[in-house]
Amino acid sequence: MSLTPDWVKQSAIYHIYPLGFCGCERTRAEHSGEPTNRISKVISWIPHLKALNINAVYFGPLFESTTHGYDTIDYKMIDARLGTNDDFTAVCNALHESGIRVILDGVFNHVGRDHFAFKDVRANKGASQYCSWFCNLNFNGNSAYNDGFWYEGWNNCYDLVKLNLRNTGVVEYLLDAVKYWIDTWHIDGIRFDAADCLDTDFIKRIHSFTKGMKPDFWLMGEIIHGDYRRWANPEMFDSVTNYQCYKGIYSSHNDRNYFEIAHSIEYQLGQYGDTYMYNFVDNHDVARLASQLKDINRIYCCYTLLYTMYGVPSVYYGSEFGIKGEKGHGADADLAIRPCLELGEIPGENDILVSHISALGAIRREYPALQSGSYKKLELKNQTFLYQRELNGQKVYIALNIGDDSYTFSIPTDYKRLADRLSGKHYDVSGGRAEVTVPKNKSAILVDGKDVTPAVKPTETVKPAAASIPVEQVKPVKEEVIPTPPAPKAEAAPVKQQSGTPSLGVPQGREIVIGGKYRHFKGGEYLVLNVARDTETFGLMAVYMQLSGQQRVWVRPLDMFLEDVDDHGNRKPRFEYIGKMDN
Repeated sequence: MSLTPDWVKQSAIYHIYPLGFCGCERTRAEHSGEPTNRISKVISWIPHLKALNINAVYFGPLFESTTHGYDTIDYKMIDARLGTNDDFTAVCNALHESGIRVILDGVFNHVGRDHFAFKDVRANKGASQYCSWFCNLNFNGNSAYNDGFWYEGWNNCYDLVKLNLRNTGVVEYLLDAVKYWIDTWHIDGIRFDAADCLDTDFIKRIHSFTKGMKPDFWLMGEIIHGDYRRWANPEMFDSVTNYQCYKGIYSSHNDRNYFEIAHSIEYQLGQYGDTYMYNFVDNHDVARLASQLKDINRIYCCYTLLYTMYGVPSVYYGSEFGIKGEKGHGADADLAIRPCLELGEIPGENDILVSHISALGAIRREYPALQSGSYKKLELKNQTFLYQRELNGQKVYIALNIGDDSYTFSIPTDYKRLADRLSGKHYDVSGGRAEVTVPKNKSAILVDGKDVTPAVKPTETVKPAAASIPVEQVKPVKEEVIPTPPAPKAEAAPVKQQSGTPSLGVPQGREIVIGGKYRHFKGGEYLVLNVARDTETFGLMAVYMQLSGQQRVWVRPLDMFLEDVDDHGNRKPRFEYIGKMDN
């Protein structure tokens, strides 16, 4: 039986590489030295995470390092390029308050050359008390850095000094760091970097230590290849990275050969039973999925597969927008796959994909069969794939089509009616079968059709980013002043805003101008198209269009549009009126 905590099975994980996501300098030497609070940017993304139905965030390396984060200097100090420990505390508190778990990257196989213990060895050579902390020191040789001695670097990278995890002092030092993370930030799990290189006794020790502190703590190991049972077992990791299916997902869609991924899924279930995998389609070490696919239109089926196969799905930050990024070579190899991103300014943003992934998260959360149910292949062809997940009598059918035309699946079921949770379409069952037609490059997630409504509107009705509204079509909008809505009785209470920037409320008398041009306090100009009323809350909403880039149309509460904000101690309008739209 899988020992993976239930909260993991119920999760969809968002993977952030902080140094890239926050736009940090490439090296510590390029930084001013004083902590710069960039990590709080995560707080402003929480509404986006909630909209995606994300309930866990896995942070790549956060701790003080010389360059990319995997050359750790201090396991108890947030990298100054990201901020302070208190800054990260605020982030963890905000995530936890929003129902989002926190997972950290545990880089325990090696440290950076500037780590205090290795600096002591460099200074004192064989007289250092920390000589036994590192692997294969040889004071009769020399290193690539001309240290006057040789040492083992991880994977022949000598900026990553390999730790001796059989040394009691090293183990106690690392356990103390983990205890600090749990006590200080109340983290919920650890992803172990280069887990296949870790000493097995160390993994067992950290397993018992963390489970003793938090019984539902999650341990996930980065394993590239090999027999996953060696690392995922009751004494070591709960889960491992599913690199086998990572390759199978994009490759089967590129070759239009679902036999490949179907074989991988069945092989793993046969070999590893209910070992709960960490599933992904891209991450901080590989090319973005959108760059891997020969036909970008197959990306939707890739994510449907990711969210409905056995294991926990993970989305790498920005990939939900369909951004591209190829892994390069040399010192800059990873820059393209670890970019700084800002909401509302994502290059080539694919709104349909965002909606699709959001719907997948909602559906997976709703159906336990998708979280931990059994798997059964029902139909398999090169370009079409139909399988079933089942738990305690609940059945969910997943149909994928990457053919050139629509395809009709004949689905055997004991339900009286089926409903597609992606489109909301219902299908009659006759003679124990439902005939379900799926358009090309689309998928369906079919459940018991009794009292089911769509998870989201059909993706066919959502305009893709490329079909933006030309500015010429909105210029003639008649300019009109709409008064500020009456303030509620609790007038002194500030408007609750969602972006992470403190609200100072709406100044008396401020009004919105329909057809007026506005500038956001962070830059960017917008045209107000209209004021609408929310069908659920009846609240007034500002409807406005971006005047650069892809000219998307946005909506937000009217009082939030009109309010002042505190921008690092400066009071200013969230949107400043700058005049009429030029004819």
